[in-house]
Amino acid sequence: MIKRHKFARHALVATASLGALALAMMAHDAAAQTAEVAAPQTDDAAEVDDIVVTGFRASLQNSLNIKRREAGVVDAISAEDIADFPDTNLAESIQRIPGVSIDRDAGEGRSITVRGLSSEFTRTRINGIEAQASTGATDSSGGVNRGRGFDFNVFASELFNNITVRKTASAETEEGSLGATVDLRTSRPFDKMGFQGALSGQYGYNDLSQDWSPRFAGLISNTWADDQIGALFSIAYSERDSLEEGFSSVRWGPASADGGFQNGAVLPNAARTYHPRIPRYGSLEHSQERLGATLSVQARPGNGPTLFTMDMLYSKLDSTRSENFLQAWSLSRGADQGGKPQVDIMSFEIDPDTGEMIYAQLDDMDIRSEQRFDELETEFKQMTFGVEHEFSDRLRFDGLIGRAESSFANPVQVSAIIDRQNVDGYSYDFRQNRNLPAINWGFNVADPTQWSVVGPTGAQPRSELRISSNFQENVYTTGEANFAFDVSDWLTLKAGVSRKEYESSSRAFARPNNANGSPALPGGTSMASVTNLLTGFGRNLDLPSGAATNWVRPDLAALQTVWNYNCNCDTGVAGGDFRLLGLNGGTSTYGNWRNVKESDTGAFIQADWDTQVMGVPFRGNVGVRQVKTEIEALGYSNVGGVATPVTGEHEYNDTLPSLNVSIEPMKDLIVRFGAAKVMSRPPVTNLVPVYTLSAPNAASKTATRGNVELDPFRATTYDLSVEYYFAPEALLSFAYFYKDISTYVQTTNQDVTYADLTALNPIVFPVDPQRAPTDPYVLSTPVNTPGGPLKGFEISYQQTFSFLPGLLSNFGTQLNYTHVESEIDYCVNAACRTFVTADLVNLSPNAWNATLYYDDGKFNARVSAAYRDTYFQSVPGSNGATGLIPYQGKTETTTIDASASYNLTANLSVSVEGLNLTDEANRQNHGDIGLPRDSTYVYHHTGRQVYIGARYRF
Repeated sequence: MIKRHKFARHALVATASLGALALAMMAHDAAAQTAEVAAPQTDDAAEVDDIVVTGFRASLQNSLNIKRREAGVVDAISAEDIADFPDTNLAESIQRIPGVSIDRDAGEGRSITVRGLSSEFTRTRINGIEAQASTGATDSSGGVNRGRGFDFNVFASELFNNITVRKTASAETEEGSLGATVDLRTSRPFDKMGFQGALSGQYGYNDLSQDWSPRFAGLISNTWADDQIGALFSIAYSERDSLEEGFSSVRWGPASADGGFQNGAVLPNAARTYHPRIPRYGSLEHSQERLGATLSVQARPGNGPTLFTMDMLYSKLDSTRSENFLQAWSLSRGADQGGKPQVDIMSFEIDPDTGEMIYAQLDDMDIRSEQRFDELETEFKQMTFGVEHEFSDRLRFDGLIGRAESSFANPVQVSAIIDRQNVDGYSYDFRQNRNLPAINWGFNVADPTQWSVVGPTGAQPRSELRISSNFQENVYTTGEANFAFDVSDWLTLKAGVSRKEYESSSRAFARPNNANGSPALPGGTSMASVTNLLTGFGRNLDLPSGAATNWVRPDLAALQTVWNYNCNCDTGVAGGDFRLLGLNGGTSTYGNWRNVKESDTGAFIQADWDTQVMGVPFRGNVGVRQVKTEIEALGYSNVGGVATPVTGEHEYNDTLPSLNVSIEPMKDLIVRFGAAKVMSRPPVTNLVPVYTLSAPNAASKTATRGNVELDPFRATTYDLSVEYYFAPEALLSFAYFYKDISTYVQTTNQDVTYADLTALNPIVFPVDPQRAPTDPYVLSTPVNTPGGPLKGFEISYQQTFSFLPGLLSNFGTQLNYTHVESEIDYCVNAACRTFVTADLVNLSPNAWNATLYYDDGKFNARVSAAYRDTYFQSVPGSNGATGLIPYQGKTETTTIDASASYNLTANLSVSVEGLNLTDEANRQNHGDIGLPRDSTYVYHHTGRQVYIGARYRF
């Protein structure tokens, strides 16, 4: 039944494709017979109103023109002027497009989701070639991007001229996306002939960090020799200092986990009672410096039929992050680390609807203070060279070669932890506020004499000094050649070939044997000399009464003086082996050494038509793309402490037909239909065919197994939209989309014993005296599973109120709403014989954007709101109860931004811009699919950001 169903859909796509082409051919004959009544339209004469606007209105109008001219479903954002994009962050701009939502890190847009599909399913091209930009984030925000997603915060928005989001597939557009293909284009000298120049400067203030940060951008462009040659250079620089504060729990766990409480029998059902694993308050200091530049050279010798274009893009993002946490540790550790089995429950309250232990007073609790410091560096370099040539009025060629490199480094990551053990009278209380609990730490956390460094011979938990570094590189090398031949004035045939090489590599270093314990303090060294006081925590956070706003934290600089931990050496002191090892014995890092090479060879043929049927404009394209993917993966398994290389290979082929049809049954009304087979390649990190195993004393005992033989995500997509351009600068549209995801990739978790692992692979999991055969482990493996349908709709309305009198005629609005539903079957067990159905990861069922603006050519102002519904971030998540599927997710957010600018002269303008004006918090949650638990995982805020600035245009 399933096979017949799939065949029927495939047959439908093929039949529709052939039928559309046949209809187009018949349409040409009909149009020819009625040529005297109505001549066919060209793209340039597609009834786009000729109205001169500037600034934000010009950006909106240009975006509408791009959307209207396309055969498929496309949305776009254009710069308001040279080096002047509508938002300071690319992701913040893209989220104004219907169906697009964003994820933020430290208050700044980082990645996008299109129609419910995350950045893993979305391809991003810069100046025509696929690229990937990777950076790091906090652990709860995803950490280092080692996947296929694109981090937009690597780039300054001023470097770009246009963003186009292609929501339907065509044969001429490279494969690899289930969600959309996002095209970013930098400015070029032939965009505007002659001399052009602009300079801008802004000064930004954050009301939480109370820091000022500069931002500058400039562009210069010119053409010479009767516009036969041109060059453009742009540069952008910015700094940003921000503060992130709030509560986090590092997920919630069952009371029965980690050996249970010492008196766990007082709980009515410990296996279904949940508590925060590491309840903590945190203050995170972010500092960022970003430099970007572009260079573009274009030439059209003799103003003839050949155009040469060379584009270069460079971006450097350097940042530091200091994380400070005051936290209770015992609830996430077993007896071997002095954890939960030593803790006594003195009193408690459980929410009967969710099973959450929302209040607890506990004795024998271990309290810790941590400071972590990271240096993060991302360098992106891209160069492309393109040629366009017209052999005749009917035959054209375009070719492109390019290389994009993204290098991420986290060369410094150090974390120091000090302790106060066996505290009585500790309590947490969520009864008044589920996000910001009242916590009584049981002692004076601001007194350094109450804290200690527990050395390598002390009782567990011992103080820690974690040191590591990690690196990630992504390289795309692309070449393509395409031909277009005008069979007639209404029909064009296209064909082309492409070759793309993608390489993803990572490496890591850490202290030997996961030995993160710290040395003892030398005799005579006081805690006051190796710590300092964090003060002023909780500004604008509405903390519970009596909450700690000052606490002692480790002083990393002072500890460096005492321990010399940056020496990359063994100091000879107990706990003082600070060597950073990789494949030369750093067993904990072996799983982070990997290299994946992917070669994609593709070819396509496509027919484009633009004609009329009985006077009705009818255009579109139909084609097919054939692609072969070849994968080579290298990783390292830990076999007896030795890094043992493991390789794997895989290849697969895809035939991807596509159809896009656009008709205009009445003036200014366009109906579009699209159908295609699409694919998206599996996550890179899942392809490395190695086994990993947690340390013998790890709190969570886990094992993983990679799978190089994963097939891609595959889907058949259908799109139907209606667009009504009912007035100048106006649009009312409705779009329906349906994606039948036939092949999915998910990670299954299986509860096993160490004996089971030994039976699975006795070489990788040998008999080990440090691991009892009955020790429980969770084995995680990525596998292909059935997918499910994803469907939804978008409604968009945009209009300038030019029909109103006086000043009101300069107002306008841009509104859109998106609803998405999905049914993905998540495996309940490793055999995938039992499933639970839920939404796709990163899918928000509802999202909307609203902008109200005023623009009279001299003064413009706008206020925008963006809403995103709750969504899953990870399924299955961690720390779930037996028999349930846990998830980690993010709850709904509404962010409000505003900006205004005034033209003092024809060349000089001043501006003010406010971001996140309501200081919307980032709330992440932890629960179980199908059950009501909604436990707070993270609740952080980053404050409001305001920029004031000026811009001069030459």
